Amino acid sequence: MNNLLNKRRAGILLHITSLPGPDKQGNLGQEAYNFVNYLQDSGISVWQTLPLGMTHADGSPYQCLSAHAGNPSLIDIDGLVNLNWLAPSEQCDECKGSPVFNKSCLIAKVLRGFLARATKKDKEDYARFCKEKAFWLDDFALFMSLRKVFNQQCWNEWPTPFKERDPSALKEATLRLVDDIEYIKFEQYIFFRQWMTLKNYANQRGILLFGDIPIFVSYDSSDVWANRKVFKLNKSGEMSVVAGVPPDYFSETGQRWGNPHYDWKYLNKTGFAWWIERMETQLEQFDILRIDHFRGLEAAWEIPANEPTAQNGEWVKAPGSALLKAIKAKLGFIPLVAEDLGIITAEVEALRDEFNLPGMKILQFAFGSGNENPYLPSHYERNCVVYTGTHDNDTTVGWSNTLKDYERSHVYDYLGHSSTPLHYMLIQAALSSVANLAIIPMQDILELGSDSRMNTPGTTVGNWKWRFQWQQLSHDQSTRFNYLVALFDRKS
Repeated sequence: MNNLLNKRRAGILLHITSLPGPDKQGNLGQEAYNFVNYLQDSGISVWQTLPLGMTHADGSPYQCLSAHAGNPSLIDIDGLVNLNWLAPSEQCDECKGSPVFNKSCLIAKVLRGFLARATKKDKEDYARFCKEKAFWLDDFALFMSLRKVFNQQCWNEWPTPFKERDPSALKEATLRLVDDIEYIKFEQYIFFRQWMTLKNYANQRGILLFGDIPIFVSYDSSDVWANRKVFKLNKSGEMSVVAGVPPDYFSETGQRWGNPHYDWKYLNKTGFAWWIERMETQLEQFDILRIDHFRGLEAAWEIPANEPTAQNGEWVKAPGSALLKAIKAKLGFIPLVAEDLGIITAEVEALRDEFNLPGMKILQFAFGSGNENPYLPSHYERNCVVYTGTHDNDTTVGWSNTLKDYERSHVYDYLGHSSTPLHYMLIQAALSSVANLAIIPMQDILELGSDSRMNTPGTTVGNWKWRFQWQQLSHDQSTRFNYLVALFDRKS
């Protein structure tokens, strides 16, 4: 196993959008560096985020417009002022007051300033970025430019020449939309530049960045538009089956995600080139990667596209072993974590274990059933990652408030200390376990309730909006958490 995952570590789960700051969501500015400093001071060596992609209107980082592109709403404008590419006087009141997801006015000014005042080295760096990322950036920039022309409609509703990628139509559009295309490429350059600067700052301080790869991509994405053969689509580009999961802990009707499924036969013929390129992009940005819905690499739940819920579907096999072997052959050993939650079979476990990947243990799932529950700490092995809860769970305070009496009794019987609040006990149980990596959501450290939940699976409203403020972190909370990190030999 890679040494990054073969050492006792503690981490915090906090998405970039949840950072504090003056914008309407967190960004890659000073508060991100402040958070790295907090991690270093606390002896915490892992910062886990959600995916960094460009979201749709619902804000979900698991349904993005590209599997490669970063989210430009995370760009720190102040950092661009410091580079002398944007004069403070150019930040008009309209720009400053615009929503964080609409920074186009300012970034357009930054591009003009960059072209006029950037150093030769910076301009060469930008040209190199465009060349190295051309395998996805060219399609993405044209896709986003056309999406703007067609009023943000999904690509399958575009006029036929553009929907079907007629070469002459795309050539004409590339010439006509050259300014928009340049802007989108520059926007991505800024995002990657700022993210890599933050990553280097974190790594220099012993902090590893832990990313998340959604197994599926959005149908309304540049990936599907530009790579239709990679996905199960009919001749007109429509989906006959969509992705999701059957009824489970989170939903009685299952979750109908609506993503396209992969055409694994085609991917196998290409040596899984599309997936390998996707992994390369993520490995550049992160030190550790989680594959969300890992079980979909062994078999995925296919739902007829005309079904309104996920109840009626079937498991369809996927060549996960061949895919992971191809990735390993091309990129070497990758510190991957398997999100092995939900309906997990012996075949899924065998795939995970074939590549010695750590799985996930969720303490909120551990109690209220029998003593054979695999999420109870007594069943852990070192090669796993333990969480009190994930971004899909309620906060641990919120969870504890909903427990039935027998579930609460089980927690106390198992962990003891009946006078101690349950959320303290779960944090301590995670950190004291044998799991090499223990991840605690920031909400749990701050002892926040259900109103601070990040996401409720199966819903599309009110998610992905939680943010914290430094004044929420009391001295006692910080001291207690730091003490437990050190007590259980997880201090970096």
